[in-house]
Amino acid sequence: MQYEPKTFSIPELAGISRETIDLHLGLYAGYVKHVNLIHSKIAEMKEDSDLPAQAGKHAFALGEVQRRLGFEFGGMKNHEAYFEQFEGGPQSLPESNFKTMLETQFGSVDGFIAQFRAIAMTRGVGWAMLYFDQNAGRLVTTWVDEQHLGQLPGMNIILALDMWEHSYMRDYLPAEKAKYVDAFFTNLNWEVVVARA
Repeated sequence: MQYEPKTFSIPELAGISRETIDLHLGLYAGYVKHVNLIHSKIAEMKEDSDLPAQAGKHAFALGEVQRRLGFEFGGMKNHEAYFEQFEGGPQSLPESNFKTMLETQFGSVDGFIAQFRAIAMTRGVGWAMLYFDQNAGRLVTTWVDEQHLGQLPGMNIILALDMWEHSYMRDYLPAEKAKYVDAFFTNLNWEVVVARA
């Protein structure tokens, strides 16, 4: 099975240029392409080996390709969550169980945004993420390095903020990335986020 890049209906955004979005969508398509490439390479190596993959002649290469899959697959899924949040244009946070959870856990919606913003300012490339832990019935914020290191297992992504430089460098200098975070929240369709919770 081949993955296909999704299409997103993203309107003009305030503070995030069309050029940035278009280039960013191209990078997302690259993640999809590489997920498919890795799956095809894994199939080739298994087919070419007369022993189980763990002991076959491609064992080392297969292990390394499998390791790479986490990065590419994470990049694909993280970006899908990110771009979906802009579809339909900015929408206010509606009254909902999700809003109540934000207020309960973080004191207020503004309290949540302040904490999430602080996570987004983490040095290095990665993602600020909000997950929902179904077992505990609570929201969890975290930083994910690159595309995959630090993803919280068994939790659904509720809010994803890409903090790689390609997300903002055409619009803001590195020292101005806080302005990009502001633009992200300005353009956020909260109804998409609420639907994930």
